[in-house]
Amino acid sequence: MSGWFETVAHAQRLARKRLPRSVYGALLAGSEKGVSYGDNTAAFAELGFAPHVAGLPEKRDQTTTVMGERISLPVIISPTGVQAVHPGGEVAVARAAAARGTAMGLSSFASKPLEEVVAANPRTFFQMYWTGGRDAMRRRVDRAREAGVKGLIVTLDWSFSHGRDWGSPRVPERLTVREMARFAPEALARPRWLAGYLRSRTLPDLTTPNMAEPGRAAPTFFGAYGEWMQTPPPSWEDVRWLREQWDGPFMLKGVCRVDDALRAVDAGVTAISVSNHGGNNLDSTPAPIRVLPSIADAVGDRVDVLLDGGVRRGGDVVKALALGARAVMVGRASLWGLAANGQAGVENVLDILRGGIDAALLGLGRSSVRELTRDDVVIPPGFTRALGV
Repeated sequence: MSGWFETVAHAQRLARKRLPRSVYGALLAGSEKGVSYGDNTAAFAELGFAPHVAGLPEKRDQTTTVMGERISLPVIISPTGVQAVHPGGEVAVARAAAARGTAMGLSSFASKPLEEVVAANPRTFFQMYWTGGRDAMRRRVDRAREAGVKGLIVTLDWSFSHGRDWGSPRVPERLTVREMARFAPEALARPRWLAGYLRSRTLPDLTTPNMAEPGRAAPTFFGAYGEWMQTPPPSWEDVRWLREQWDGPFMLKGVCRVDDALRAVDAGVTAISVSNHGGNNLDSTPAPIRVLPSIADAVGDRVDVLLDGGVRRGGDVVKALALGARAVMVGRASLWGLAANGQAGVENVLDILRGGIDAALLGLGRSSVRELTRDDVVIPPGFTRALGV
């Protein structure tokens, strides 16, 4: 099978071979020493399973509901910005998610307009940052409503941490002739990646069309990022106000503390994503899987609780569900699949996760993802972190 890979780790290796060095570095990301980035994946390996050997279910059901949308497996695509690792970008990811019966999270900093993404996958959730003032945010909410998105995701968990011990890739604001000449050696060293763009007759798009004001050109990524950095951070009253602008499902992404989860529920959210921004935020924040149980215990009976961070296999998904998540969100895994083989690569990643979930359900003797409990996992002493209690 052309381009097929058997694990997410394999997809990552293919992405690294295919992408120019700076593009792969931007995708890998992480911040400062990478403590959170490393813990996001390492923490899952500390958890064990408690399997059965007989009386196992002949059939297993992975369907669930997230933010009012029924999905075929408890995995949705996490919103990630500027998916210029492949000419198809977010549209290819949206089509892959639709083909596998799940939902797509679309970033405000995406490289494709939300209208195109919704056309590719009607089950799209639009992600927003608190940036540009209330009038600008209201216009983005109205645009999302007109486009037909199914829910909003609001991300607040970024402290603008800068610098990586292993070095940050140079990302240009625009692909000028000078920048293309500078980048040429990297691109020529990855002919398959370059050929993909040549065939599509496009260049990697470094603008953010979903941040464009009516009648104006889309700002560059760094232009939109600069506006975000200059916007005063929101209060809980601001969160409540933004929630009031949207009459559908509303997720707050980036929660790591119980007290923040409780305040989010009071502000009217319908879902929470337990996340540390993929380790791209305040380094040394614990892995989401460590803080998930306390948050699920506090608010899981009132809102959908999702986990985002470190998921690389179906067993990770099952561990998250056993500890209280309704579903997980995947970012880097889908991007590695996209880089490795376009839409088919993202479908490949989702198939890998589905297969791993099914194998874990079988071994645990569970006929449905909704039956999973903490008795299904082995939690070592000191594993969990209860923050803000």
